Amino acid sequence: MVKVENLTVRAGNFEISDVNFEIPDGKYGVLMGKTGCGKTTILEAICGLKNVVGGKIFVSEINVTALPAGARGIGFVPQDGSLFTTKTVRKHLAFGPRVHGWKREKVAGRVKDLAEDLGIAHLLDRKPHGLSGGERQRVSLGRALAVKPGVLCLDEPLSALDEDTHAEMVDLLKRLTAENDITVLHITHSRREAEQVADLQFRIEDGKVVQM
Repeated sequence: MVKVENLTVRAGNFEISDVNFEIPDGKYGVLMGKTGCGKTTILEAICGLKNVVGGKIFVSEINVTALPAGARGIGFVPQDGSLFTTKTVRKHLAFGPRVHGWKREKVAGRVKDLAEDLGIAHLLDRKPHGLSGGERQRVSLGRALAVKPGVLCLDEPLSALDEDTHAEMVDLLKRLTAENDITVLHITHSRREAEQVADLQFRIEDGKVVQM
């Protein structure tokens, strides 16, 4: 579950206030709106990457408003993937579990399982340079899912993909999140994309989040 109550977030000279919405456990929510309306600002506030001026953020019924990003139980896929240029795919998938102190054998098993689920087992010893857009997004998704978060936040995850790869990633996202009972907040400007993945659709209109 993701719930925000009377949320106000400020980023530089931009502010969005009195934001309220809820995505129930295991549901796939999509937030849409025009460029610059505050979609990413809200997403990053939920993930702990933007300071909250007012209001509350709940994840799995826990008030996480004051918690650091790593303690919120959220997997995050930024718009550009933000992969580490010097790390192999294997190290990307192992990054989160190692930070959280998992034992080596458990990390190796999780990397193996993720790579197979994502169809990137053949890329484990490759670095990001030279990977296709779809492959990079699979790696970024795998890194976000590695510690088995209850919530997944995705910022325009499919915007740079060609039509065939886009369709493959839609199917992959729906399958993985459903199989693992993950609550999702997915940012997009595409109504077609929202209709393909969403259980719930929200839109920012006149500075307010409304459910469609």
